[in-house]
Amino acid sequence: MAGVVGFEPTIHGTKNRCLTTWLHPNGARLIKALERGVQGFVAKFLRSSATAVGVPKLSVSSDLEDASLTAMAGGEIMDVLRTPDARFDGLDAYDFAPNYLDVDDTEDGTLRVHYLDEGPASAAPVFVMHGEPTWSYLYRHMIPVFTTAGHRVIAPDLVGFGRSDKPVRREDYTYQRHVDWMTSVVRQLDLKSITLVCQDWGGLIGLRLWAEMPERFARIVVANTALPTGDRPMSDAFCAWRDFSQTVEPFPAGRIVYGGTTQKLSEAEVAAYDAPFPDERYQAGARQFPMLVPNQPDDPASPANRAAWEVLRGLDTPVLTAFGADDKVMAGVDKLFQKLPGAAGQPHTILPDAGHFLQEDVGPELAALVNAFIDRTG
Repeated sequence: MAGVVGFEPTIHGTKNRCLTTWLHPNGARLIKALERGVQGFVAKFLRSSATAVGVPKLSVSSDLEDASLTAMAGGEIMDVLRTPDARFDGLDAYDFAPNYLDVDDTEDGTLRVHYLDEGPASAAPVFVMHGEPTWSYLYRHMIPVFTTAGHRVIAPDLVGFGRSDKPVRREDYTYQRHVDWMTSVVRQLDLKSITLVCQDWGGLIGLRLWAEMPERFARIVVANTALPTGDRPMSDAFCAWRDFSQTVEPFPAGRIVYGGTTQKLSEAEVAAYDAPFPDERYQAGARQFPMLVPNQPDDPASPANRAAWEVLRGLDTPVLTAFGADDKVMAGVDKLFQKLPGAAGQPHTILPDAGHFLQEDVGPELAALVNAFIDRTG
């Protein structure tokens, strides 16, 4: 990786333990460095973004009809944006009814969280969690496979994403708050016998939920995710992604997803991932997520994640790993989860022709694996 020996830069007030990546405006140096050693999806994104035909850039509207909210929080004002409903009209294969609940913003205010609730209400839930920079749209091809098999599906949008509320200040987003907000969702819906399907930040949050409420979870599907403690340096591929996420202008959510797939998205699908973000004011959560990943032992989230690992090592909840063969950022992380007691004897898999966003590449196949896992461990 290109970098300066002995120099540890600071990004948005956080010391960067990763190797430094210096970006030329056209991204050529990052591409060259990654292709030489990492072959990560960031390089693929930059290359495809420069050459793909029909992949739109993030549009910024000058006449937004956004809903700007404020909430009194501990004597301060939390500025919150709510993406206009019209941004979600007519999305292909996403004709699910929206549902909402309010969660404590942890500062005496509330935030509205959006979630999908599909399938029979009396069935045990499949709780599917998205990550960065996606939303519940990511699971549109999997939800029908689950409901056809008779399962209920709950698909929340994390705070800052999708149709959920979006605090404007980056400092309003913390790892612990994301865990608290999703804990509230699970408890308010009183979900039990949960099958958790988690990918990317859906795992960093969802695995904490499992550790803190193990009695509510029946089985776990770990897909292209991790539960880092900061005790080991992150991979070069992750460091390159994190540096890129803090420097790229504008932040192109749809094109990032495009670059992290093998079965490339259509123009309409790319636009659907941009839909929650009318302009950069709505993207504080997406910008901040990469900086919240524990990358050093004294990270604020490190103690809680270490404690979570201790709990998980003592549980016999069935665990299945399903990772994408083309996801270089998460390569090898599945082996850590396969050491958990409940992972013994399970048919863990590496899915061919699947990148980081494997729900896009092999969504129905992944859903079928989950259904078989439920049947086998029911």
